[in-house]
Amino acid sequence: MNGLAVASWNIHKGVGTDRKRDLNRTAAVIGEIAPDIMALQEADSRYGTRTGLLDLAALARDHGLVAVAAPGVGPAHGWHGNVLLLRGPKVEAVRAIDLPGLEPRGALIVDLQHAGQSLRVIATHLGLWPGSRTVQARHLVQVLATLDRRPTLLMGDLNAWRLAGTAMTHLAQQFPSALAHRSFPARFPVAALDRIMVSPPGRLSGGSVHDTPLARRASDHLPIKARLTLD
Repeated sequence: MNGLAVASWNIHKGVGTDRKRDLNRTAAVIGEIAPDIMALQEADSRYGTRTGLLDLAALARDHGLVAVAAPGVGPAHGWHGNVLLLRGPKVEAVRAIDLPGLEPRGALIVDLQHAGQSLRVIATHLGLWPGSRTVQARHLVQVLATLDRRPTLLMGDLNAWRLAGTAMTHLAQQFPSALAHRSFPARFPVAALDRIMVSPPGRLSGGSVHDTPLARRASDHLPIKARLTLD
């Protein structure tokens, strides 16, 4: 498995910096990135039935990206707003876990096969409060300890305003290779809230913010992207 394009983006429920909700614009930015694997956050409505906001059929038709089906989500696309889009890798297993903390948060843990290689991908969105992020990071590491060992890619909005911190320390023990780029707020990004991290033998290269005029309008976060290779 060489040179998979991976990306993560908090789409802010399709509401851009112009305060307009435009999911066609969201899809267009995803098309600009052309990922093989992409984690999205805030892809469902916040209240009530938490209905999915994206046109998943159009993403599959126009960009070849298929959303991983999360168990038991009803009309939502993902799990607590987390969606994983794939082009090529085949799904072996999907685990949807709740994360502890003051707000409803969760993670999708998806085992994949691609070109004869195994890969695990975690799509998540950690909490706003430092204490919640710490227990959520610890919980993710504990869950991974119960699973078979395979290269694991973690992507999402980790809400980490600092490169260090207790939550990041927990995750760094599991994911020593990490990319952090200033992605928030989209118009004048100063904070690296969004991260891509991988465990050995996975390696990340070519990491960057996807900074285009359309991306700066489409959400309050900019997408981040990288290339994933396995030694």
